[in-house]
Amino acid sequence: MSAPDAPPARRLDDLLDLAVEMGASDLHLVSGESPIVRVMGALARLRVAPVTAAEFEAMIRAVAPRTVWEQFSRTGDLDWSYANDLGRFRVNLFRQERGPAAVFRQVPSSSLSFDALGLPQQVRHLTDYGSGLVLVTGPTGSGKSTTLAALIDDLNRRKRLHILTIEDPIEFVHSNRLSRVTQREIGANARTFSEALRVAMREDPDVILVGELRDLETISMALQAGETGILVLATMHTNSASRTVDRLVNVFPAHEQDAVRGMAAGVLRAILAQQLLPCRTGGRAPACELLFWSTGLPNMIREGKPHLIDNLIRTGRRQGMIAMDESLLDLARRRAVESREAYDRAIDKGAFRKGARRGWTWPGAALPRHDGPPPC
Repeated sequence: MSAPDAPPARRLDDLLDLAVEMGASDLHLVSGESPIVRVMGALARLRVAPVTAAEFEAMIRAVAPRTVWEQFSRTGDLDWSYANDLGRFRVNLFRQERGPAAVFRQVPSSSLSFDALGLPQQVRHLTDYGSGLVLVTGPTGSGKSTTLAALIDDLNRRKRLHILTIEDPIEFVHSNRLSRVTQREIGANARTFSEALRVAMREDPDVILVGELRDLETISMALQAGETGILVLATMHTNSASRTVDRLVNVFPAHEQDAVRGMAAGVLRAILAQQLLPCRTGGRAPACELLFWSTGLPNMIREGKPHLIDNLIRTGRRQGMIAMDESLLDLARRRAVESREAYDRAIDKGAFRKGARRGWTWPGAALPRHDGPPPC
């Protein structure tokens, strides 16, 4: 670690360096407390002196653009990205009861291949659709942004397209390969997701990536973009395909929901719900639920019966669909993760117990199964 009188930027970089060496996904800086890191999903306090309010402000102001601290002073909450020799970090700066705080999340700089991320190969088919809406969902920290970046990277290497991303903040920076990639950041390049989406359709995109569908207006604009012949990739904070459809519709007022169901039925192409579990041997493994468009899906959405989607996924294995609980069972069966951890994440715990007692085996062509070593 650097000396107490080292320049503020050097002190911050040293803390980030230590976090990266420990394999931490996040570094928490809180005024008046020692820094905290998240390793394998658990928090651990670093054995260094607490960060004073003056030191916190000096470190942030030393690395942030001038407008970042000014906006934070006005709003009390701000996202931006920070890059140094170690790589890129997504930063959330916020006020809390004891003073200012920040969370630095490392953006992986390694390969964005689906194999490297431990994702099933059929995930690459999410971008086979020429238009419509494809959603990647899951709780905070489940790897949604990384999966979207892998999809964009795959498209960029295979097709000649104009890919437009709208992010808060920009995490992965994509170079132009076969495609032209335009990246816009909320705050720096646009005021809101909905405003950026509104003008995006005049910028000749083939694919639009929306960092998050946060509100009614953004969801409405994303559905409209999907109707115009553009492929829209976006994230939501839901943990299954059926709950994602519920959320997509229920964010609207009751008198608009029938019309929204009809619109969603026409544009929804696929949903990938994912979560990350700690591996028994270190690292984390993804558990996935994967829904692809099929002939029965539009009617289920239009008639307000998203609960039937779970059965559609179970019967759609030959199309590459995966149910979340089956993915969790597969990880536990291969001893990639602890059985208890998989059980705690299961949606239908009764069915999970039955599957575990049977000694789970994949039926049919076993499309979702990973061959070889655990994906950790």
